[in-house]
Amino acid sequence: MKRKRTTRNSLKSCSSSESLSQTESIEAFHLPDDCWISIFREIIDGDDDNNLCYLQPLSLASKHFLSITNRLRFSLTISNPTLQYSIPTLFHRFLNLTSLHITIFQGKLNSLLCQISKFPFKLKSLKLSNQTQFPAKGLRALSKTITTVTSFTYLYIDNIDNNDFVLVSHCFPLLEELDMQHNRMCFQGVEVGLKAMLTALPKLRKINLSGYYFINDLLLLYLCNNCEFLEDIIMLKCPLLTRHGIASAIRQRPTLRSLCSYQCGNISSHFIDSLLSLKGLTCLDLSYANISDELFTSIATEDLPWRRLVLQYCNGYSFAGIFSLLSKCRCIQHLDLKKADFLIDHHVVNLSLFLADLVSINLSECCKLTDSALFTLVNKCPLLSDIKMEHTSIGENIVENSNSLLNFVLNPPLKSLYLAHSSLLTDESLIMMASLFPNLQLLDLSNCDNISGEGICQVLTRCCKIRHLNLDYCSGVKLRGMNLEFPKLEVLNLSHTSIDDETLYVISKNCCGLWQLLLESCGNVTNKGVKHVVENCSKLREINLKSCDKVCADIVDSMYTGCSYATFGLKAISLEVAA
Repeated sequence: MKRKRTTRNSLKSCSSSESLSQTESIEAFHLPDDCWISIFREIIDGDDDNNLCYLQPLSLASKHFLSITNRLRFSLTISNPTLQYSIPTLFHRFLNLTSLHITIFQGKLNSLLCQISKFPFKLKSLKLSNQTQFPAKGLRALSKTITTVTSFTYLYIDNIDNNDFVLVSHCFPLLEELDMQHNRMCFQGVEVGLKAMLTALPKLRKINLSGYYFINDLLLLYLCNNCEFLEDIIMLKCPLLTRHGIASAIRQRPTLRSLCSYQCGNISSHFIDSLLSLKGLTCLDLSYANISDELFTSIATEDLPWRRLVLQYCNGYSFAGIFSLLSKCRCIQHLDLKKADFLIDHHVVNLSLFLADLVSINLSECCKLTDSALFTLVNKCPLLSDIKMEHTSIGENIVENSNSLLNFVLNPPLKSLYLAHSSLLTDESLIMMASLFPNLQLLDLSNCDNISGEGICQVLTRCCKIRHLNLDYCSGVKLRGMNLEFPKLEVLNLSHTSIDDETLYVISKNCCGLWQLLLESCGNVTNKGVKHVVENCSKLREINLKSCDKVCADIVDSMYTGCSYATFGLKAISLEVAA
């Protein structure tokens, strides 16, 4: 018995020793939370909330990882039909929120803001949009406990008065960015409240007051005189503003870096002189203006630091004028020449000599441009990642010139390509193009009538990184032949197409990573097809079924019960079902 006890004690001691050794081994590989946060941030490429989906597997691995990933969410959007009773749970989970967006919220907005005020958030950005009333009570409560807001956005509110403007400045005296644009023309005069607000916001750097009819030259002058740190002005759809008034006002604010205000008509030398006096101006929008080549030439005599130049729907100038301007503005990163319909492929070849820093370009509605212009830009602009060439002649020459593309250098930075309304684009030309742009993440082919589902499947095979695909109004697309998986596809727009339940079944099996599916006006889709998607696409957050006449309203309940909320999605499903 004694020997047995000794043996038993020895075994117990040995077991304890092994257990201690295992514990020490586990602790030896334990990393502090700060290290895990750094690792996770590398996975999602910084603090970009759009990439949080990549943390879903990690958040499911353990409670510890879940708590860490919760701390990496800094922004949250609340919209109907977000379940109101679940909102406090979200706030308890994401205590590091610095940005909050509340949109189309049909509950009691004042109560929601009061509820938010009880959490220890250090919000820097608050955005309210598409609401029916100004939540004065809620903003007062929130501002008493959250005093860190420096950016306030208040969009598309039906009713606003002088007191509302004053209240904004009282609640958020540290504001640096203010966006209170109106989507419809607002004729209600609130000049008194606006002036009082501007006086009380000494740190304001950026302001957007588009859509207010009453804004005139005197109000703009008041703004420039009273906001000494002002850098960015956006005032679109303000018909009482004149170019002469803008020129006089901006001379009072030499710190301006960006100016955006559409006024049709001629640009005077007085206006140009005022622009040239802004030595720090990096962004200029002259859309809809009448500009002569002589004015461009006079501007080009200066050393211009412009990074963004927008000339949408401008007229009066020619290739000679834009050539002389860009020859001086060699640091342009974002160029918008929409509707410069005099441009031809050879012009683009010449302009590309000055666009080594170009990141994005818009050449939509330049109807004479073909794929030759596209390939020139990609070859000559090594940083180019975003190209818009909608309503052009893309696809006209690509097959005929296929031999000249054999030496084409693949362009890794090109991530977004917009080719909507390219009636000459065929499957053959599209497939050839896709093979040259393997790193595309967004492809917009809406209203391209001559492409088919087979062509699209070939594109997805060659461009396996595509996350956003727009096939709106592509009447020939059905995608029934999709026989490979495309897990990276997150947004798919099939609105106004002839797809049916069979197509949805194929999509649900091969595109399991879908977050957003748009099916507006797809008359052949029924409840059966929708259920296939809901059951197989577990990450789905939004589906649009507006004007799908064969889909019954009772599908809504089954979608809420059938679609599981993944740990990091937390964006409510948006449903628009025909009555």
